Parts: sequence; structure tokens; C-alpha cells
Amino acid sequence: MAATALPRTPARRHIAVIPCRWGASRFPGKPLAQLGNKPLLWHVHQRCKEAQRLDGVVVATDDERIEEACHELGIECMRTGDHLTGTDRVAECADRLPADAYINVQGDEPFISPAAIDAVSEALEHLAPDTLAVNAYTELKDASAVLDHNVVKVVVDADRNALMFSRQPIPYPRGDRPRYLRQLGLYGLTGTALRLFRQLPHGPLERTEGVEMLRFVENGHRVQMLSVVDDGLAVDTPEDLARASRFLRSRQLR
Repeated sequence: MAATALPRTPARRHIAVIPCRWGASRFPGKPLAQLGNKPLLWHVHQRCKEAQRLDGVVVATDDERIEEACHELGIECMRTGDHLTGTDRVAECADRLPADAYINVQGDEPFISPAAIDAVSEALEHLAPDTLAVNAYTELKDASAVLDHNVVKVVVDADRNALMFSRQPIPYPRGDRPRYLRQLGLYGLTGTALRLFRQLPHGPLERTEGVEMLRFVENGHRVQMLSVVDDGLAVDTPEDLARASRFLRSRQLR
């Protein structure tokens, strides 16, 4: 009697990958910092689970403490090597986790809108052939956020492709009153784009600004910017965590 072949596990369509590392220079141990009564990474994972278009969510880390916390929380986790950026970490996951595309949801975005995640997923299905990534953004209304070097700003062309990312307020308001746009830690990429990302050199702009999407831009590749509605805040420092705690309490009281 012939042996029955085991069915192959089909590739998932879109997977959210949350890159988390312990050694953030501004806030070591940030992924496990407590927000409410849960670690920061748990909140990001919950936002991804609330999205409607994903076939899975995985945390990617090189740290055993983060891996152990994920196991305790019932969160799928993949151990990776050490990487320069979160997108490099996502690229390693893509080599081991087949999918049509990957949504990089930064581990410091505990209030990221699930609808924004879905919007990036949908935009990935309509990418122009010469565009490698989708990056969500929202308009900045707070002057202090415009001046905050932890908040990355982006300027776009007429087709909403990224022209430049910077921690400085760009554009400079010399001749007109500009709109300031905040880059969200929410990127969508295909496996092909992730493999190319790992092969491209780290250019002077990426090294200076510390903004990974500049690797595409300064090597002549398009990043499509996608306007979304998102009123949350990123956690870059312990002071941001205190603000996030107040924000969380205000949401729970509504």
C-alpha cells in the first residue's frame, strides 16, 4: 500500500511581523516595559490581531527574555540573529515563513490602528511594478511632535512616493506653511523586496538619520506612502511610556 503524502502547509497571504530587540539605545528592554498590566509588545500584537486581513502575527526577536515572555503570553515568536534594523529582522523571518507579503509593525506602536494595518495590506495588492514598499503616514498637528527628533517626518511627491525621511522638521517653512507628515512604524513589503533590502548598502542618509526606509530611497527605489487615520503615539523613551499610560487610561475611561 502506497504511503499517503502529507499535505503541504500553504503559504499564508499576509503576515504581520513585530520586530523586537532588547538593546534599544534610548530605552533598553522596551518591548517588555509595562503598559497597563501587559508588556508593550502585547499591545502591538493585540492591534495586529484586531486587523481583518492578516493570516498571522509573529514577534521576531534575538533575545531570550522576549522569546520567553511571548511563550508565556501565547504569542507566536521566531528567534532571529542580530540585525541592524527591524526590517532586516523581518527579512530573516520571510526566508523561513512563506507568505505573499509581510507587514512590519514596529514594536513601539501600541496604539497602531488595526484599520491602518488593513489599509497597508490592501495597498500591497495594488503596488506599481517599480514600487517596493508601502509605508503608512499621518498628518502631524502637534507642534511639539514636529520638533521632536524621535518623530520621523516624511515629504512626498505628487504621486505620494517618499522623497525624504528626517528626524528634523521637513520641509522648512520659508515660503509657505507646510503640512508635516509623520512616518508610522508600519511597512508592507513582499518577500522579493525584503531580500533586496538586505542586499542594498546602508547609505549615508540611512546611517545619519537612522530611518530604514531611506535604504530604498537613496538607492533609487520607490516607497509608496499611504495616508491613514491614526491618533496613537509611539513609545521611544521612558517619558513616552508615561504618556502612553495616560493615553491608555483615558481610552479605558471612554
